[in-house]
Amino acid sequence: MRTNNEPKLIAGNANKSLAKAVARRMSMHRGMNVGLVDARVERFNDGEIFVEVFENVRGEDMFIIQPTSNPANDNLMELLIIADALRRSSAGRITAVIPYFGYARQDRRTKARTPITAKLVANMLVEAGVERVLTMDLHATQIQGFFDIPVDNLYASPIFALDIAHHFKDQMDELMVVSPDVGGVARARELAKRIDSPLSIVDKRREKPGEVAEMTVIGDVKGKVCLIVDDLCDTAGTLCKAAEHLMEQGAKEVHSYITHGVLSGPAVGRVTNSVMKSLVITDTIEATPAVKKAENIRIVPTAPIFAQAILNTWNGTSVSSLFDLDTLGPIYEGLYTQD
Repeated sequence: MRTNNEPKLIAGNANKSLAKAVARRMSMHRGMNVGLVDARVERFNDGEIFVEVFENVRGEDMFIIQPTSNPANDNLMELLIIADALRRSSAGRITAVIPYFGYARQDRRTKARTPITAKLVANMLVEAGVERVLTMDLHATQIQGFFDIPVDNLYASPIFALDIAHHFKDQMDELMVVSPDVGGVARARELAKRIDSPLSIVDKRREKPGEVAEMTVIGDVKGKVCLIVDDLCDTAGTLCKAAEHLMEQGAKEVHSYITHGVLSGPAVGRVTNSVMKSLVITDTIEATPAVKKAENIRIVPTAPIFAQAILNTWNGTSVSSLFDLDTLGPIYEGLYTQD
């Protein structure tokens, strides 16, 4: 039985700024201060992770905010150890809020003698005591089936639709949503439907991972303002090449909307020097100084939707209602004006 009538938040070191933003947003919703549970997540000299929770959490509804982004292994271990500490402290229910679910790209066996690491991570979370998962834009939605516990997968497309309506309000008739590969068509179609725009596909053929041998644009993009939509951007090589190919096919402008800005290695430099007018990402992964300085990279917040999803999970109301504009619009009212 819960001993407190409010949900409690705790965070690792992966994205403290997002965790604090979620707490601030929940404070606005509840009309009272919602802070992060006082705890320390530190490392011994040899790199071992140590967690100590300084507040009583017995019977409480706990939410751990921790993306498993770079360094993925460290952040995953922090999440598992925090969950174990809460379970051994008799927390009532433990929900892992994982804005970016690392290892999601390893969701199937593409070759002989390879792992399905996404399933392994799911098993580890459950074994550590996690009873529910809240995440955003899984690389493949079937990963939800790897868990034997409830998984709520939020989508960035409703937020992107608000952002597009705000920033492209005078160009809505010129927009064309583009999927950067055949596998992302469902995601791109969802956004295209929300903003009432046509859909195009960039079909690419790879000789080996990370290298694109050939690209073909399916659909007429001539004179269009193209919006490339995907779930994550890692090294940005394929994304920048797709943008160049669209411009070669007659596109007027190219912008990209990517949920998870992994942006490793040379990614920021590539985006900065690319033909893309803008790259819009969310803050599910904490932005590096280079990302913050890049003039054509813009970050949209996810704290409002995560805060409301946590509250809905806590009080037993619908999380999927947040996918509707009528529900999401007021949550983002301070950021996007509604005409």
